[in-house]
Amino acid sequence: MNRPRPARAFLALLARDLRLALRHPTETLAAVMFFVLVAALFPFGVGPAPEILARLAPGALLASALLAALLPLDRLFGADAEDGSLDLLLLSGLPRAGIALAKALAHWITTGLPLIAATPIACAMLNLPVTAWGAALAALALATAFLSLLGTAGAALTLGARRGGLLLPLLVLPLAIPAVIFGAAAIEAAGAGLSPSPFLLLLGAGLSLALPLAPIAAGAALGEG
Repeated sequence: MNRPRPARAFLALLARDLRLALRHPTETLAAVMFFVLVAALFPFGVGPAPEILARLAPGALLASALLAALLPLDRLFGADAEDGSLDLLLLSGLPRAGIALAKALAHWITTGLPLIAATPIACAMLNLPVTAWGAALAALALATAFLSLLGTAGAALTLGARRGGLLLPLLVLPLAIPAVIFGAAAIEAAGAGLSPSPFLLLLGAGLSLALPLAPIAAGAALGEG
């Protein structure tokens, strides 16, 4: 029996996950609503003073977006493990790291992109200067991609563990702290009229480091499972 080539198998897995997400959009909608609602809570918590909101907006945007992106991660491999699809994927001929990379990309497309689309709404709620909106979109694009890679590795490591859904945020969030720091700094710099490029480049460097390492780690965890 001929196995599909790795590139073909990768695209087939990605297309499968995207189709499943379109058929069951609840997780995507929940992540977007969580993001918007958390952003809406800040004016109630700190008061409606525009200068205070604008000061808190960069960190609030990054933190709420990354927390929202975590919501679907515990089902990234769990659903496939429950119905036996994961065993078939591991026998498909696609390297385990390739399976993890396809899952991470599907997570970013179905969760990260909708969060980026909702970012202008959150920016308006937090009174972020319009001049910083472009930097906010770029920072969230890089940060959510970074989290998708880290989260995929975390989801593979906690697969089958008792209370894995509770362990996953504890494992992933500390590693995502640099993304929050550099992303918030980029947005703050843009709001102050400075160039956000140095901080965005640091975010890109972190993403470039996670791109090969996180799928390898996830693949190794799947192999042990």
